[in-house]
Amino acid sequence: MTDLTVRRATRDDVPALVALIAADQLGAGRETPDDPTPYLAAFDAIDADANQYLAVAELDGALVGTLQLTYLPGLSHRGGWRSQIEAVRIAEPHRGSGLGSELIGWAIERARERGCRMVQLTSNASRDGAHRFYTRLGFAPSHVGFKLAL
Repeated sequence: MTDLTVRRATRDDVPALVALIAADQLGAGRETPDDPTPYLAAFDAIDADANQYLAVAELDGALVGTLQLTYLPGLSHRGGWRSQIEAVRIAEPHRGSGLGSELIGWAIERARERGCRMVQLTSNASRDGAHRFYTRLGFAPSHVGFKLAL
């Protein structure tokens, strides 16, 4: 275990979070960190929603990771809530250090505290390393996901 601190993101964190999301093979082609306008509007919507938690992971005061945790009610699973983990990123110099496992563990604990019956996530089909990581943490590749760009 490290001295990783996880806290709710603030509006001031948005530029660093967007840079982190843009710093991989998928984000590099779709994100525009030099224009904060759409990200700030998205942050405001996330921050105003009690079923959303945009997390910042810090190590020695430096931002080293992020994820978004969403709480979803549903009729299936006997009306049980579930938690969706999205946009998991660990800064490149810290990958493989165990920080990602700690951050996911933190998210699972928050889901338990909220009474969720399951935690789910999706991962781009091209992210083989991420798939091995999530499997190692106990996640099962149980579904096939589909997306439609609008």
